[in-house]
Amino acid sequence: MAWVVLAAVIGAAVGTLGGAWWQRSRSEVEARRDRARLVGAESGIAGLEQVRAELLASIDSLPQGVVIVGRDGEVVVRNRQAEHMLGVAHLDALVDESVEEHLRAASAGLETADTLDVMGPPRCTLVIRGSVVSVGGQQVGAMCTIEDVSERTRLESVRTDLVANISHELKTPVGAIALLAETLADEDEPEVIARLAPKLTAEAERLSRIIDELLELSRIELGESLTEVVDVGAVVREAVALHAPLAQMRSIPVRLTDADPGAVVAGNRRQLLSAVGNLLENAIKYSDPDAPVEITVGLDRQEVVVELRDHGMGIPQRDLDRVFERFYRVDKARSRETGGSGLGLSIVRHVMANHGGQVSVASIEGEGSTFTLRLLAAVPSARPDVAQAG
Repeated sequence: MAWVVLAAVIGAAVGTLGGAWWQRSRSEVEARRDRARLVGAESGIAGLEQVRAELLASIDSLPQGVVIVGRDGEVVVRNRQAEHMLGVAHLDALVDESVEEHLRAASAGLETADTLDVMGPPRCTLVIRGSVVSVGGQQVGAMCTIEDVSERTRLESVRTDLVANISHELKTPVGAIALLAETLADEDEPEVIARLAPKLTAEAERLSRIIDELLELSRIELGESLTEVVDVGAVVREAVALHAPLAQMRSIPVRLTDADPGAVVAGNRRQLLSAVGNLLENAIKYSDPDAPVEITVGLDRQEVVVELRDHGMGIPQRDLDRVFERFYRVDKARSRETGGSGLGLSIVRHVMANHGGQVSVASIEGEGSTFTLRLLAAVPSARPDVAQAG
C-alpha cells in the first residue's frame, strides 16, 4: 500500500515537472520563432531601405532632372539634377511652372512634351516631358523629366551654319574667279588686263587660303602627336618673324617681351605655331596703323601663359561667345577687305583643346582685345630636350 502511494506521488511529481518543462520549452520555441520573425522583418526592411537608397542614387546619377509625384500629387522623388535646375535664378520660375503643368497633365493620364527656350544668360534649351507612372496597368502617379539639350542644339546650329558657310565662302571666290577669267578672255586692252589680273590672283589666293585652313583644321581635329617638349617663347618669336612683313606693310609695331625660360610645354610645335600665328595675324589685320600689338610669355604657377594684346577695333560683347566658331566674323565687310576666312580663331580653339589648354578673350569695342592662351607647363626634367622653333 505504501509503495502504491509512493508511486502515485512520484508519478504526479514527474507529471508536474514534465508539464512544466514542456510548457517552458514550448514558450522558448515560440519566443525564438517570434525573434526570428522580427529579425526577418528587420532584415526585410533593411533590404528594402537599401534597394530604395540604390534606386534614389541611380535616379540622382541621371543627366536629366526627374520629379515623381504620387496619386495625391505630393512629390515622392526629386533628383539632384532637378533640384539644380530649379535652383537657378533665371530658370526657377519658368521651369517650375512648366513642370507643374506637365505633372498635372500626366496625373490626368496625358503624355506631354514641350521645349523651353531660356535666353539667359547663359542661353539654354530644355525639353520637359510628362509621363504616366503605372503598375500592373493601374496609374499610381506621374513623372516629369527635364533634359538640358543646350549643347546639342548649339552643335546642330553650328553644323547647319558650317555647311551654309562653306558653300558661301567657296562660292564667292570661285564666282569671282570665273567672272574675272571670262572678262579677261574677251579683253584686248592692256590697261584693263593689268587692272584685272591682280584681282584674279587675289581671289585665287583667297580660295587657296580657305582650302588650306580647312585642311589644317581637319588635321588638328584628327589629332597629331603631342610628344614634343616645346619652347613657347621660341614659337612666339618665330610667329613674330613670319608676320613681320605683314606688320611692316600695315605699319603695326609688334612688341615682344622676353619670355620666361621655363615656358615650355608638352605638345605639337607646328600646332602651337599655327595658334599663335593666327592670333597675331588677326591682331595686325584688325588694328589701325601705328597701333601696337604687345605679346608676353610667362609662367603662372604650373601654367605657361601667352598674352597677346592689340589696340584695334575690339569685339562687341554680343560676339565674344561666338568668335571661336568656324567662319564667324564680327565685321564681315572688313574681313572681306583683309582676306580673312573666319577659320583662324577656330583653329586656335582646337589647338588649345588638343593640348588640354584654354583660350580666352577680353575686349572693349573701340579700344582693343586681349587673347590669353593657358597651357600646362612641362616638367623641369624635360627642359633640356626642348624642341626649338624653326
